[in-house]
Amino acid sequence: MPFYHMPCAQIRAAAPRVRVRRARMGTVSVLESLRAALHRPTENSLRTPLELHAPAGAPPLVLRTMTVRDEQEWDDVRMRNTDWLEPWESNDPMRHRPVTFPQWIAMQRRDERNGDAIVFVMVLDGAIIGQISLGAIFRGAMRTGIIGYWIDERYAGRGLTPLAVAMVCDWALQMPTGPRLHRMEIDLVPENERSRAVARKVGARYEGVKKRYMYINGIWRDHESYSLLAEDAPQGFVHRLLFDTPSEKPHKLS
Repeated sequence: MPFYHMPCAQIRAAAPRVRVRRARMGTVSVLESLRAALHRPTENSLRTPLELHAPAGAPPLVLRTMTVRDEQEWDDVRMRNTDWLEPWESNDPMRHRPVTFPQWIAMQRRDERNGDAIVFVMVLDGAIIGQISLGAIFRGAMRTGIIGYWIDERYAGRGLTPLAVAMVCDWALQMPTGPRLHRMEIDLVPENERSRAVARKVGARYEGVKKRYMYINGIWRDHESYSLLAEDAPQGFVHRLLFDTPSEKPHKLS
């Protein structure tokens, strides 16, 4: 069984917008209904279930919160990409007992309720192709969060991960339905060149190295740290990614 891991200026009317939809949960169990009744949202709660849709002119990428119904498809994608993802896998050195998929989903609901984190699957043409998360959310004077992501090897290099990062940034930094943060952070192992390429493509700013920052594949590893600020993209990060010239000629994601 796989180990499951635990997310300014106004966008102009002419700029491409990430479309936000409240997803429908469908039929829920009595236990889920009781849990929902016992755990009321707080003022920091993230509004879920949630879907983010890429704007016109971009690949038809959808980011949505996960449910227990995703278990088989998610497992299939992860198992198929074991060799591709394992070198960069983070885990908790103090947790020796893996959680089940339903337990992981319950943890996600708790984190969303508390406003601490949110996990999206990346969906293209109805199929799960990856995952992106916003975690370690701090509000108050900091208003910051950390982004993590992975994608199916078959879809790597198509510009989909930078698009997903830009969509999450627009939602979290600028949209009223998001947590209205000020700073997003991406931390990556220096040897992970593909992850670095994602950070650079989305315009993240390099800030330096964090020594022995995260437990990766059984070892405490140094990480490069990159940041994205709300004021970095007045028209939105998706707009900046798609339109990279003053003439606003669409940028081909490849």
